[in-house]
Order: sequence, then C-alpha cells, then structure tokens
Amino acid sequence: MIKPRRIEGYVIISEDGMLANAGRKMPPQLMFEADQRFFEKGLDAADVVVHGRHSQEQQPKSPFRRRLILTRAVAAIASDPANAKALLWNPAGASFEEALATIGAADPVVAVIGGPDAFGLFLPRFDVFYLSRAPGVRLPGGIPVFPGVPASTPEEVLARNGLTPDRPKVLDAANGLSVVAWRRAPH
Repeated sequence: MIKPRRIEGYVIISEDGMLANAGRKMPPQLMFEADQRFFEKGLDAADVVVHGRHSQEQQPKSPFRRRLILTRAVAAIASDPANAKALLWNPAGASFEEALATIGAADPVVAVIGGPDAFGLFLPRFDVFYLSRAPGVRLPGGIPVFPGVPASTPEEVLARNGLTPDRPKVLDAANGLSVVAWRRAPH
C-alpha cells in the first residue's frame, strides 16, 4: 500500500479564520505576492495536490500538477474529464492510499490546499500545516478554514490535532504578513 512521505497543508486566512468570503471566493484582501511565492514554492516541491472542487490555485505550473479533487459526485475514484492529470476522489468510497496508488504517486509529498472539508479530513494526518494570516482582514459570514471555526480558533484546532507551532516566518514585513508552520512531532 502506498503511503505519503509527508502531508503538508497551505492556507492564508483572515483575522477571523476565514479562507474565503460568503460567496466562496478568495477576495483580493487575502492575496499577497509574498504569500503566493511561498505557496507556489511549496506546491512545486509536492508530488500531488489535494483540494476540494471550490479550491483552486492559479499558478503558472498548475496545469502540470497531479491532483486529487475531493467530491461526492463519484462513488470512489474517477478520471477528471477536464484535466488528464487529475482524479476525482470520494473518501467515502476509496481510501487516500488507494487514490495515491491510482494517480501513480509512490512515496509522495502531498500538498493539501483546501477547502474546509479537505483540511478537516487531513487534520489528523498533517505533518506540517503552513498557516498565514492576512493582517487586518475580516470576512464576516465567510468560509472557515476548518470545521469548528469560529467556535475555536484555527490555532486551537491545530493544537487539538497534535500540531505545535514554530516561530512565525516573516513573508512581507511591509504588510505585516507572516506564516507559522505547525508541525507534528516525529513518530
């Protein structure tokens, strides 16, 4: 059975823990060039990208990445008719390891990029989760990063799932933007 070498999560959120506005769109206030460079570098190092059907990444290399798209529209695993490098995957019908085997990724580094259901599914399995916060941005009624937010903060959710924070890494000092790597202790 194929197992991932490492599972990483990537997200930028608002001060109130939202990754998108009420219309399910990532607003311009959450977009920072420095964060986009950090995000793209992480995806460039990944073998497989996992996301829900509403989560996308518009990077120059996006069409060339192998991806698993979480959906309830298929029973287990199916080819994505719109992207030859993607599979549609229903976790209720096939395990993550089965999906990795089908996509042909041996010993992969996996990058999970959202949305909330994808992040929630992988919370117990993340090796590292890169959490950036857009300073001063609030998205009332938006889409929370994890199930359980806003009743709990994203940091509380990560800590409850066995991850501990590194020191913040400044991505853009002029805009006050940093990222915190939340890591699982090695087994």
